[in-house]
Amino acid sequence: MTKHIGILTSGGDCPGLNPMIRAVGKACRDTYSMKLIGFKDGFRGIALNRTIELEAKTLSNILTKGGTILGTARDKPHRINIGGKPVNMIDAIVENYQKNNLDALVCIGGGGTQKNALMLKEAGLNVVTLPKTIDLDIGGTDVTIGFNTAMEIVTDAIDRLHSTATSHNRIIVVEVMGHRAGWLALGAGIAGGADVILLPEIPYDINNIATAIKARTLAGKHFSIVAVSEGSMSKDSAIEITRLADLKKNATDKKEKKAAAEALQDFHDSHIDHTLKLTHELEKLTGLESRMTILGHLQRGGTPSALDRLWAARLGTGCAELLNSETYGVMLAVRNEKLVPVPLEETAGWKKLVDPNGPMVKAGRLVGTCFGD
Repeated sequence: MTKHIGILTSGGDCPGLNPMIRAVGKACRDTYSMKLIGFKDGFRGIALNRTIELEAKTLSNILTKGGTILGTARDKPHRINIGGKPVNMIDAIVENYQKNNLDALVCIGGGGTQKNALMLKEAGLNVVTLPKTIDLDIGGTDVTIGFNTAMEIVTDAIDRLHSTATSHNRIIVVEVMGHRAGWLALGAGIAGGADVILLPEIPYDINNIATAIKARTLAGKHFSIVAVSEGSMSKDSAIEITRLADLKKNATDKKEKKAAAEALQDFHDSHIDHTLKLTHELEKLTGLESRMTILGHLQRGGTPSALDRLWAARLGTGCAELLNSETYGVMLAVRNEKLVPVPLEETAGWKKLVDPNGPMVKAGRLVGTCFGD
């Protein structure tokens, strides 16, 4: 009998989603004679039954387009905002899954999507997930769609900033996305020749950064590029956030837990303009004019790179093979160039972080990059 497959994209947008939708769709339709239906705006779409038929015409001419034709959102199945209030919509999702006669649901997304898909698996649905995020922080996979394109965008920005930094003898501080994982700043920083790279995984001492920049000045290099993950922090801040997190974890009653949670939130709120403060402090400590650039959502936009399109094709068609063999409840990962189905229980909640002693950081250190520690 003909299989009916649903598909959605969830979480933040990134380049490569459309090529992946196309690969899943064409392989399912043309090779395995399945019927495909898309749900608009992530898990909200299947909760509210907002559908789009993914016919051949719909899948045509989307290979080079950024974003996602399905739309996306950060809703969680058990907390979807309905009328201004969070509502548990898992039962509604199950009902619409059955109403559309689905045999399986494909969820394309990042770390949050893996956890959300696990909820649906536990609710009895057949799900398969595909990894995408510009942060490269999904546990269990070497590749996430969107990372390569974003890294190229950030590298190009750093390349361009070199010219203005050298012309004015400035420090240019570039803020890159990455709250807890610094893969994007690390990869683009090394590729773009950043002199300083600051990562969430390696708390820094600003005096060490200033010393490294002053050493460059003494060597006749009167400019510096500093690539900063938005989640990077000083050693003192790292100690404080650990203390607050422990207070929240070890609180013995609701009042203590609430107070600790509020203190932790206040700390995160005060960290929002961290990069601006860092820029001002570096100017004071080094005596060099300093300027800040925040790349923001530029990193998520534009045409997907050739490599992201290639991996989208491999993962998307690999997903169709899993659906055909009725292999469900897994994320299709890339490990050592091979596609590997990983049980959602293993990958959900596993955030892959940069190893401070790993080969990428070691390579940076060996070419003279300062990591602030």
